[in-house]
Amino acid sequence: MRTAEITRKTKETDITVKLDLDGGSVDISTGIGFFDHMLTAFAVHGGMGLTVKAEGDLHVDGHHTVEDVGIVLGKAFNEAIGDMKGISRYGTAFIPMDEALGFASIDISGRPFLVFNAEFSDDRIGEFDTCLAEEFFRAFAMNAGVTLHLKCEYGKNDHHIAEALFKAAAHAVKDAKVVSGNEILSTKGVL
Repeated sequence: MRTAEITRKTKETDITVKLDLDGGSVDISTGIGFFDHMLTAFAVHGGMGLTVKAEGDLHVDGHHTVEDVGIVLGKAFNEAIGDMKGISRYGTAFIPMDEALGFASIDISGRPFLVFNAEFSDDRIGEFDTCLAEEFFRAFAMNAGVTLHLKCEYGKNDHHIAEALFKAAAHAVKDAKVVSGNEILSTKGVL
């Protein structure tokens, strides 16, 4: 089974993530409603079971909570994906969300990198600071050991832009994590 459970406690946050790459229930609680909505979409559209319980210093702002959830989710993903034998490795998706079009492409490679190309017109979506979308995906990519490219091709509504990006990332992950053989997909024979 491709599962992981990671707990990380700092002076700023206390986070537990349970991840099942092959599906299961979804239960998200971070204290930031819109972020919960995005993580739920990420899990459901990615075909993953995901539980996130996060307590953070939200009296300061949402930065530590969002970034640290990305760190813990990334670590869980890295553990659950294991030795990467047989996975498809690559995934790419375009997702429309009304007037917005999000793009994501991932390489589960062991080489962490993030390209994030999206602009938001407002500072917040509910209680979620829009600048934290990039922080979440950076933390996830660096700790998951994946190369992740995200772009909003166009869009006006910040909610739609963010949701298109999270869902595009989810569909890219869904394709890349599929087990389609028993060899590592690399000319080097190792990732």
